[in-house]
Amino acid sequence: MPRDTRKHPEYLILGEILRPHGVRGELRMRIVTDYPERLHELKKLYLGKSTSDKNLETVRLKSVRFHKDYALLTLNGISDRNQADTLRGKMVMIGIEDAVPLEDGEYYLFELIGLRVVADGEEIGEITEVLQTGANDVYIVDGSRYGELLIPAHDETIINLDFDTETVTMTLPEGLLPSE
Repeated sequence: MPRDTRKHPEYLILGEILRPHGVRGELRMRIVTDYPERLHELKKLYLGKSTSDKNLETVRLKSVRFHKDYALLTLNGISDRNQADTLRGKMVMIGIEDAVPLEDGEYYLFELIGLRVVADGEEIGEITEVLQTGANDVYIVDGSRYGELLIPAHDETIINLDFDTETVTMTLPEGLLPSE
């Protein structure tokens, strides 16, 4: 199945609201997007538990500024610490139509879900989730032979990523697969 026909979510996560910042309703957000500078261009955001949340709240972004590795958001209608505190733990999202267009060779992490993983010539399962650890991403791969595996994803393990064949070809570190 070609890449552009793969199922994609309606929303992409930009960050997570950690806590209020100050007493005027500003929110401290952990940034998970690779394009935080784009927050300045956005007017409308969605808040919810996840991208599949059926009760997303649409909010207007009044302003954003950056402090250390966090974004500090001011939303219309949130003017004090108590109101801000009710949003703690919510995911901050945009609609997929507002996503940054990607360059050749770039992809969104959600596009990896469902791809088959062939490691050292053996099909070991499919990617069910991608964890972002900071150092490198980790693919959670589930297969019938080895069960659930956590595989580090970086230049030394990924040989080829082919969306046309829906396959990630990898080489695994010694001892990663359970011995039989």
